[in-house]
Amino acid sequence: MENLINLAKSVLSNYNINPDNIKIIQNSGLKTLWKFNCKDKTMCLKRLRHSKEKALFSVNAQINVYNNGGHVPKVYLNSNNNPITEYNEQLFVLYEWIDGRDLYFNNPTDFRLALEGLAKFHIASRGYVPPKGAKISSKLGRWNEQYESMKKRMLKWKEEAKNNLSNISHKSYYENIDSIINIADMALNGLEKSAYKDLTNIELSKSTLCHQDFGEGNVIFSGTESYVIDLDGATYDLVIRDLRKIIGKRMQKRGKWQEEIINTILNWYEKNNKLSLEEKEILKIDLLYPHWFFGEVKNLYKKNKYLSPNKIERIAELEKSKVRILKNLF
Repeated sequence: MENLINLAKSVLSNYNINPDNIKIIQNSGLKTLWKFNCKDKTMCLKRLRHSKEKALFSVNAQINVYNNGGHVPKVYLNSNNNPITEYNEQLFVLYEWIDGRDLYFNNPTDFRLALEGLAKFHIASRGYVPPKGAKISSKLGRWNEQYESMKKRMLKWKEEAKNNLSNISHKSYYENIDSIINIADMALNGLEKSAYKDLTNIELSKSTLCHQDFGEGNVIFSGTESYVIDLDGATYDLVIRDLRKIIGKRMQKRGKWQEEIINTILNWYEKNNKLSLEEKEILKIDLLYPHWFFGEVKNLYKKNKYLSPNKIERIAELEKSKVRILKNLF
């Protein structure tokens, strides 16, 4: 621990900062967070675990959101006016520390505040032009490709399951996969007929950024605002990518799809960022695609982890149950 404290002090010398009360608040692998005081400010030093090219994209994306009035922690520049400090072949970024409280999505008030904050974040994310050398992250216009890729893998796993029917997990997968593929095809056909191509055929600088991992622990309420943190996975895409993940996770947690909850989530979000009818239609299509079934079964086939047949059955039934609800949505 003493070595890590000394490491932080050495890095902070690049900012002409002599920290007070420095402490480690997270240390998992390469990713490390230090919290400390400097004069009348509280700051957070973060050691990154990705490449400089990737960091250039996400860190400068955060600076763009902040400069547009978005509620994200400020990024402090070092003595050379750079947002990223390289030290001993490692990357570091210095952030403003946001004093506040975590928002818990099981609490309706907290959930509403989080969604209102996400909407503001999306609005402030527009206009981002990455610096030279950044590895651009974009999912814009690539959903068809992503859907087809997941479908192809599920069909490949079907053949694998067919050859292992004595295994109860593979048998459960084999018995459910055809109906799941039908749902995937419905989503693919819907996406092809939708306004998706028109909405995504734009310059990246006109696109919004998606957080991709927006959830508890990544949004802090301070004063009267919700601050979005940890933008490491930020990517260019339609805002509905984040909404699909939030809604799907909520339905999976509850064990059933509920139209009322979907509408409530969207109403809270749309208080600050109104969705067009075309965007809502594409959201329905993205919700329809069996992302959650794929997410579960890839543990069995890609990661070779045990997955109980009951769990496969449950997630398949959950995917099938949403078709009628989504058809009547909006």
